[in-house]
Amino acid sequence: MATLATSVSAITAERRFYLMLAAIIAVTVFAGFGLDLQRTDWNIVGLPAQVHLHAAVFFGWIILYVAQNWLVDRGSIAMHRRLGVATACLVPVMVVVGVATTVMAVRLNRVPPFFTPGLFLALDLQIIGFAILAGWAIQLRHRSDWHKRLMLCATILIMSPALGRILPMPLMGPSGTWAIFVATMVYLGAAMLFDAQLRGRVHLAYWWGAGMLTLVQLLIGIVGFSPRLDKLVAQIAA
Repeated sequence: MATLATSVSAITAERRFYLMLAAIIAVTVFAGFGLDLQRTDWNIVGLPAQVHLHAAVFFGWIILYVAQNWLVDRGSIAMHRRLGVATACLVPVMVVVGVATTVMAVRLNRVPPFFTPGLFLALDLQIIGFAILAGWAIQLRHRSDWHKRLMLCATILIMSPALGRILPMPLMGPSGTWAIFVATMVYLGAAMLFDAQLRGRVHLAYWWGAGMLTLVQLLIGIVGFSPRLDKLVAQIAA
């Protein structure tokens, strides 16, 4: 009985942790873009429709991610699975909209001044990495230990735009991508630490997630300054 009680307590604690971290991620994302709105005094109405679609799709993911963790925390697993269908359908839409919006920004010369156009375009590797992790999580949806950890890693990976709006990017220039990477690893590190405390070890899914985040960051640094990408940028901007 004591073992059963301990097991139930661990499950409850784990579910509560995932909900809490999902909420923190959501607050970070909305705070990042909220600060950006205040600083730049955007004319939101005047932005291209594609930017509004991009915001709706990516904010939609964050909201769904919080909702899914809330459903699991309260024990509504059946509803969690039904909503998961909509969540899964959103992944390819995010890839298409994310890449298309980045290309549009390069074409319209709306790249942030602290990024070169090539480096900015290379940031699309993050959405590719997100799709791989999220797709893998969906494939392993019947293995909840892998599923929830891979989904968390995928969501952390697309926090970069929000974190870039919180960090002093103009002072860091292109090297700011590494500062963003370190910031994302703080969230993943917290999850790994919780795993170690609760389970006595870090789940393998987190190591795969950390590997993906690191690989994406390394590729951004390599691809973002490559002559071939510079040629592609010139073609897009022409």
